[in-house]
Amino acid sequence: MTRDPSAAHAPSPLTLFYEQPAREAITEGLPLGNGVLGALVLGAPERERLVLNEATLWAAGPYDATNPDAKAALPEVRRLIFEGQYRHASVLAEEKLMGRPKYQPPFQPLGDLFIELAGHEAASNYRRELDLDTAIARTRYDLHGLSFTREFFVSAADSVLVARFEVSQPGALTARLRLESEQRGMHEWQRGVERWQSRTEFGMRGRNLAALGIDGALLFEFAARIRASGGRAMPGEEGVSLRNVDSFVLVATAASNYLSFQDLSGDPRAIVQARLEKVEGLSYAELRERHLSDYQPRFRRLSIDFGGADASSERPTDARVASFEDGADPKLAALYVQYARYLLLACSRPGSQPANLQGLWNDKLHPPWGCKCTININTEMNYWPAEPAALPECTEPLLALLRDLAESGQRTAREHYGARGWVAHHNVDLWRATAPVDGAEWGLWPMGGAWLCLHLWEHYEYTLDRAYLAEAYPILKGACEFFLDTLLPHPESGYLVTCPSMSPENQHPFGSTLCAGPTVDNAILRDLFSATIESAKELGLDAALRDELASARARLAPYRVGRGGQLQEWLADWDLEVPEPHHRHVSHLFGLHPSQQISVEATPELAAAARRTLELRGDAATGWSLAWKVNLWARLLEGERAYELLRLLLSPERTYTNLFDAHPPFQIDGNFGGAAGILEMLLQSRRGALHLLPALPKALHTGVLRGAKARGGLSVDLEWSQGTLDQARIVSSIDQQILVRVGARSAISLSLKAGEPASVPASST
Repeated sequence: MTRDPSAAHAPSPLTLFYEQPAREAITEGLPLGNGVLGALVLGAPERERLVLNEATLWAAGPYDATNPDAKAALPEVRRLIFEGQYRHASVLAEEKLMGRPKYQPPFQPLGDLFIELAGHEAASNYRRELDLDTAIARTRYDLHGLSFTREFFVSAADSVLVARFEVSQPGALTARLRLESEQRGMHEWQRGVERWQSRTEFGMRGRNLAALGIDGALLFEFAARIRASGGRAMPGEEGVSLRNVDSFVLVATAASNYLSFQDLSGDPRAIVQARLEKVEGLSYAELRERHLSDYQPRFRRLSIDFGGADASSERPTDARVASFEDGADPKLAALYVQYARYLLLACSRPGSQPANLQGLWNDKLHPPWGCKCTININTEMNYWPAEPAALPECTEPLLALLRDLAESGQRTAREHYGARGWVAHHNVDLWRATAPVDGAEWGLWPMGGAWLCLHLWEHYEYTLDRAYLAEAYPILKGACEFFLDTLLPHPESGYLVTCPSMSPENQHPFGSTLCAGPTVDNAILRDLFSATIESAKELGLDAALRDELASARARLAPYRVGRGGQLQEWLADWDLEVPEPHHRHVSHLFGLHPSQQISVEATPELAAAARRTLELRGDAATGWSLAWKVNLWARLLEGERAYELLRLLLSPERTYTNLFDAHPPFQIDGNFGGAAGILEMLLQSRRGALHLLPALPKALHTGVLRGAKARGGLSVDLEWSQGTLDQARIVSSIDQQILVRVGARSAISLSLKAGEPASVPASST
C-alpha cells in the first residue's frame, strides 16, 4: 500500500481532524454510531481504544416506581401550595409523592476494545480525523519509514462495527486485540464478563449491573471476527495476537435480550451471530459501500456553507475551537450544523432508543445525571434540528418512546393522580418509569410527556404525513385526558392551573420550586390542546373532545408582564426576587421558542417582555442553555445577539475539542440546540409563511443553504452575499399559497404547485 500525503491531508469543510491522539474518551474521542451500536475512537498509535456502547445496555431491569401513598397525599400538597405554604408542601411532596425508588438506573458502557501495537509510541506525521460525509474515522501516521492507516465505521446497513488496519509494507503489522468491561458475568458469582477467543473470533458476554436495589435483568453479547491477510493469528488468555500480517479487518457487533421495557426474551447470541454470518462473505470494500449507500443519501440532503477563507479547513479542529470567539472562522459554524446532523444519524435511527443526555456515547458506569432522557428540555432539544435539517426519520425513536410512555404513564396517572390518560415527569429511562424522581425540587413536574408530544405534531407540520398523524393521535389524546382530569381552578383567579408543578428547575422566593400554574405549563398546554384539536379535525375524530379542549385552553392563565418589564415566570410577579436571577433554565420563554405563541410581528409587547427576560437572565449559562438562548434571540430577529451567544457556545469553555457540548461535563443537547439555532438565523417558518434570513448576523453575511425543510411540506434553498438574498428556491409537496418575507422586508404572496420549484421574485429581495 502506498499513500499520497497531499491527498491524505487535503482540507475538507466536512472533516474534523487533529494532530495528536485523544487522551480522554468523552471530550476528545471521535464518535461513531448507527443508533444502536456506538463507539468512541481515541487513536493512540501504540494502543487504539474503542469505547463501546449498546443502546439498550442500561443498569437494572423492569420495575414499577409507583408510590402507593401519592394519591392520598396529593390533595394536602395542593392545599399547601394554594395557601402559599410552599416549604411545607415541598417536605410533604418529598415524603409522599416521589417515585419508589426515588432515582432511575443509568445508561452504561458495554466495555472497551483495545488494539495494541507495541513500539508505535514514536509515530510521526500523525493525523486523526472524522469525515462527516462518509461517517468514517481514520488515523494515519508514519513509523520507521512505514505508513500505517486505520479506518473505522459503524454500519446501519449491516448493524456492524468495521475496522481496517493497513501498513505500507507487507508483513509489517503486529497487534494484540483484547476486551475489557466493568459489567458482570452471567452468574452472580462471576465478578467479570465471560470472554472467549479463537484464531478468527473473540468476544464477551455477560449480565448488566444492578441499581437502586433492582437486579440486572439484561443479557448481552459482543463478538468480533478477524480477517487477517498474511501472517498468523494466535488466541491467548489476553485476547488474540496477530503476527506479521499485511493488513486485517475487524467486523463486530453487540446485542442484548431487550425487546421492549416489558419483554426481555431476545437472544443476544443468536442476534450477534446472525449479523456476523450475514456479512461473512462481504469484502471490506463491499461493507464500506453498503455503509455509504445507507448513510450518504441521508446526510447529503442538506448542505450549508458560510464562505470564509478555505484555509480555515486546514487548521486542526481543536485550534479552530480555541479561536472561534475571534469571529474569523464562519466555516466552523457550518461544520457545527453538519456535525449535529451527523450525530443525530449516529445516535437516533428507526428501531433505536432515543438520544439520551450523551446521545449514545458514555464511558462511565455512573455517568453525569445517569445519562438518562431528561424531558424538561434536554431530550426535546436533541430533536430540534431533526425536521429543519432534513432528518425526519431520526425522530422515529421519539414516537416509539411516546408509545411506551403512553402505556407505562397510565399507571402513574391513575395511581398518583386518580386521572385518565397518561403522564411522564422530568426523567425517563430504558424501563419507561414515569413517576416523579430525583426529588420534589426537580422531579415533580408533570409536563415532560406533554412537551415530548409536541414533537409528534411538529413532524406532521413539516411532513404533512397523515398516516403518521393517525398513529400519533391516540398518544396526544391520552396526554390531554390527563390534564383535563387534573387541572384545577386557581382559588384566587379562577384560571385552570397545574398543581403541584414548577418552573424547571428554578426556585422562587419562598424556599421551594413547587407552585401552581407556572408560565411554561400554560404555554405547553396551549400548544398540546391546539395540536390535539387540529389533529382530531384533520382525522375527523372526537368532536366533543375538541370542544372540551378548546374550553379548557380558554381558561388557562394568559402571559403577564412583570414590574421589571419581563415576561413573568409564575402567576405572581416573583421574578425579581429569586435566589438565582441567572438560572440556566428559561422555561417561561417556551412561548417564544420552541413554540410560536410569541413573535415580534404578532405579539410585540410579549416579545419585548421576552427580550427583557433574556437581558435580566444574562448570557452566561451552561452549554444547552446557551443553545436555547441562541434560538430565542434568533426568534426575536436579533442576529447579532444570537451569534454572540453562538460564539460563547463554541468557545473552549462550552465546546470540547471533539466538538461535543460541555454542560459541563458533556451533554449532547447543546450540539443539537446550537445547530438548530444557526438554522433559525437563516430560515423560520410556520404553516403558510416563510421568513428567509430573519436573523442573519454580519459574521455570516455570505452563504449557501440547500435542502432545508420548513413547515407545510416545504424544501428551501438559499444563496446570499453581503447580507442580501441572491436566490431562493422553494418546492412544496402540495399546492398552496404562502407568504414569504425576506429579512426585514414586507411579506409577499407566492403560489406553489406540488413538486414545482418556485423562486422568490427579485423585487422582494
